[in-house]
Amino acid sequence: MSRKLVFTALGIFLLSIVAFAQAPTHWRGPNANGVYNDTGLLKSWPEDGPEILWHFDGVGEGFSSPAFANNAIYLSGMEDSTGYIYSLSQDGELIWKKEYGKEWSVSFPGSRSTPVIVGDLLYIYSGLGVVYCMDAGNGDLKWKKDLMKELGGRNIQWGVTETFLIDGDKLFCTPGGEIHNVVALNRYNGELIWTSKGEGEKSAYCSPLLIELPARKLLVTMTEKHILGIDAETGSKLWSYGQSNTWSVHANTPVYSDGALFCFSGYGQGGVKLKLSPDGSSVSKMWVSKTLDSRIGGIVLVDGYLYGSGDTNRYWQCVDWETGEQKYKAKDIGKGVVISADGMLFLYSDRGELALVKATPEEFKVSGKTKVKLGNMQHWAHPAINNGRLFVRHGNALIAYKIK
Repeated sequence: MSRKLVFTALGIFLLSIVAFAQAPTHWRGPNANGVYNDTGLLKSWPEDGPEILWHFDGVGEGFSSPAFANNAIYLSGMEDSTGYIYSLSQDGELIWKKEYGKEWSVSFPGSRSTPVIVGDLLYIYSGLGVVYCMDAGNGDLKWKKDLMKELGGRNIQWGVTETFLIDGDKLFCTPGGEIHNVVALNRYNGELIWTSKGEGEKSAYCSPLLIELPARKLLVTMTEKHILGIDAETGSKLWSYGQSNTWSVHANTPVYSDGALFCFSGYGQGGVKLKLSPDGSSVSKMWVSKTLDSRIGGIVLVDGYLYGSGDTNRYWQCVDWETGEQKYKAKDIGKGVVISADGMLFLYSDRGELALVKATPEEFKVSGKTKVKLGNMQHWAHPAINNGRLFVRHGNALIAYKIK
């Protein structure tokens, strides 16, 4: 091989390393859809559940998930009405802890949003609607922006509960103002890149989804009564589709596959599958499921089937992605959160049950179960999988289970 080819190959390799290091973390895994890439995981658990490798019992009050970057684990929490970022080692030791500002301290107190890390910068959204950009190495504040005061944002009943979506230099979020409804901020300084009026509705807890189509990048989110499709480059609203429920809570990120969206929420509302036009400029209804009414637990799409639990419909279910047909329903485990990896479903119920179930439409068969006894508060945080470990946050505790 010539020296020129060697240097070219080396340059491409180094650029790929830099690009990977600058890739943003996502809520609900590297694919932002609850499906993790880990393989070789256990297909059944011991009778008393998977081994606890370690637990850290000092991450304050909160419901956020852990994020993984820079060989560290990041988590948000609240102590005495103040929000903190905690940086832990892979062995569960505290590396540093840094406050970012006041947090949501009234009904269901604690931090809500999961930190997003891009290279050496970390971003967190407080329950009071303030954006903070921090140094991911030590927690020093880089900039902050109060979206309630500066952009006319409107706080919702139980505090802002949205994890940022970042693409390139853009940070997308939903202040919920009548004018500045959905916005893109410059992630380096917080300045407004574009603003969309959307439908002028309040924010509704939804962490947005970015879809890369041949014609454009499409931003999809849900506000008080609508699903929105927005051009991610310009902020132009392309379409909206009605989606409302009793409490205007739409906390689940939509699911996308093969030109179609599934958007769903709780309190009996259920979900709708929408077909996107090729350029993403419009949608049409394909089918509706009233039973898939998860309130805050998410859904996963695995091999052509949707898996999740209901809210009013208090059971686990499998639904055919193509037809909307329900394949099974089961009440073996309480309703809650679902993520997936290596063909398995990992369920975390609001009763504190942690369960392992094979992702198959044929049956709901529990092949491992334990009870999360460490920590406090409600069992609402979404688990995460990283390097053969299942991480569960329960209030002030982060627990690492061995699942490989």
